[in-house]
Formats: sequence, structure tokens, C-alpha cells
Amino acid sequence: MKNLKAILGALVTLLLIAAVVAGSLWVHYQTFIQTPVAVPEDRLVFEVQRGAGLRVVARQLADVGVLSDPYAFLALAYQTDRAGRLKAGEYEIHSGTTPPQLLDLISSGHVVQYPLTLVEGRTFRQAVATIAADPVLVADLAGLSDEDIVARIGHPGVNPEGRLFPDTYLFPRGMGALDLVKRAYGRMEAVLAEEWDRRDTGLPFKDPYEALILASIVEKETGLAAERPEIAGVFVRRMLKGMKLQTDPTVIYGLGAAFDGNLRRIDLTTDTPYNTYTRGGLPPTPIALPGREAIHAVLHPAGGDSLYFVAKGDGGHAFSATLEEHNRAVRHYQLGGQ
Repeated sequence: MKNLKAILGALVTLLLIAAVVAGSLWVHYQTFIQTPVAVPEDRLVFEVQRGAGLRVVARQLADVGVLSDPYAFLALAYQTDRAGRLKAGEYEIHSGTTPPQLLDLISSGHVVQYPLTLVEGRTFRQAVATIAADPVLVADLAGLSDEDIVARIGHPGVNPEGRLFPDTYLFPRGMGALDLVKRAYGRMEAVLAEEWDRRDTGLPFKDPYEALILASIVEKETGLAAERPEIAGVFVRRMLKGMKLQTDPTVIYGLGAAFDGNLRRIDLTTDTPYNTYTRGGLPPTPIALPGREAIHAVLHPAGGDSLYFVAKGDGGHAFSATLEEHNRAVRHYQLGGQ
């Protein structure tokens, strides 16, 4: 009997100890999940590497000082059935984040996005150089010609000039530069198709590509959004009348590396496929990346009777309906009234 009492006493003692330990662990666990993780300088970018399991991630978070108890974090993940749901990528952890919120974050796939901006009016080659120089994108454009690039994104044989949509693109670390080129190409296709479907009637374009060509010229002619429809109107009326476009940006594009920043009279008379002073109609390709506003302008040109315009020197242009009026405007704004 004494032995039985002793055994029962020992069991009660063990149960009490277990209860105390369990209670202590429960209190510790509750404190852990309610206490924000440690984040230096208000934010930390942490990468969940592809193929890394929960235990590895918890240990890494503890090693950088974010988690005070990786085992409690493991318990939380198993309790909430997210132990196998981590998604690879970079995550931005902010000050005040609790362990459950951290687990939600690294299971969400809402990874850090980096911006890259393609600017209106740049050439395809300049845009590709911007993409290739980005330090976050995977460098997979080195040594590729323009022909190689369009072939690899699924458009072999296409002249790529003007085909990338100028915009700010967000992407995660690990994305390839070639993938971003493909995104920008697809975005231009979508925007052009959308704008083409809503175009005005009576325009001189056979297809969306011709509209893209003229939009690139409008993009290069003015940086003033308010002027784009009016400049587009001049070019559309000239096309409808069979007049040459006579626009300097196409001549400059045709000169290529030979252009030194000074457009001379001889350049206007030297024939190239892009010289719209010597050749009628549109040049064979776009000359730059046009933005949506320029595309919209050529598909909804301003009405009126102006057929000429000249830079006023303040960023804007003076528009004229006749050559006589235009010549007077040239003398006034560019020749000092001579």
C-alpha cells in the first residue's frame, strides 16, 4: 500500500510538473505569437530561397535576429497548416510584424517588386540597354542582336523598333531581362490593339502598325501632351492630301550614328528610307517608343486646317494652314523676324 501511495504521489507530482511546464510553454507560445519580431531599421528584406523548407527558413530568420524562438515559429506553422506552403522570393518585413503575420507574408507570394522605367521617345536599342543594365534582373541579354531578342520572345523576323511600351514595370528578383522585354512587347501589342479598336473613322492607316509609326513621330515632335492631337492632325491631313510628312525626327533617325546633334540642310536632301523630305508616306518602321497619349492622338487627331508647324522656342509650336503663313512663322520664331 505504501508503495502504491508513493507511486501515485510520484505520478501526481509528475503531472503537476508537466502541467506547470505545459502552462509555461503555452504562456511562452502566446507571448511569442503576440510579440512583434525584431526588425532592424524598421524594415528587412528576407529571401525565402527556392526549395528551402520551413525548418531552414525558421533557422535563417533566427540567425538574422528576426525570430526569438524558431521552434515556436515551427509550432505556429504546423498549428495553422502552413508548414509546406512557403513561397520562394524576397519579402519585406516591417517593424511591428508579429510571427503570425510573418508566416502569412512568406506564405502569400507577395514578394518584393522592383521598378524599371522605359521612357517614351527612346529607341528599342536604348530601351534594351536600360533593361540590360538593371542590377536586379537576371542578365540574359548579353551578346544578343535585335533579331535574336525578338526571336527569343516569340516574334522572329519582326523589326522591334517602337514595339516596347514605355511604362514603369514591377518585377521580382530572379526575373530575366529577356522576360521583361517580352512583357513590354506584349504590353505594346495590347495597348495598340485597344486604341485601334476605338479609332476615329477616315484615317489614312491600313493597319495598327502604320498608326504606331506615326505615333512614334508625334512622340518625337513634342513633349507637350496638349499638342499631340494637333500635331497628329497636321500629319494625318498631309497623308490624306498626299503631301510629304517632312519631319526632322525621321531624318535624324535615318542618319543613325552619323547624326552629331546638328541637323544640316544637306541632311534634309540626302535620301534614306527614313527621310520624309525626299520620300512620300510613312517611314518603314517607327523611330522610337511612343506612349499611349501619342498613339491615342494619331487615332483621334484634332480637326482643323493646319498643314504646317514650327517650333516657337518655348517647347510649343505655331501652326499654319498655308505655306505662306508657315514661312512667316519660320521667319518670326527661327530667323529672328528676318
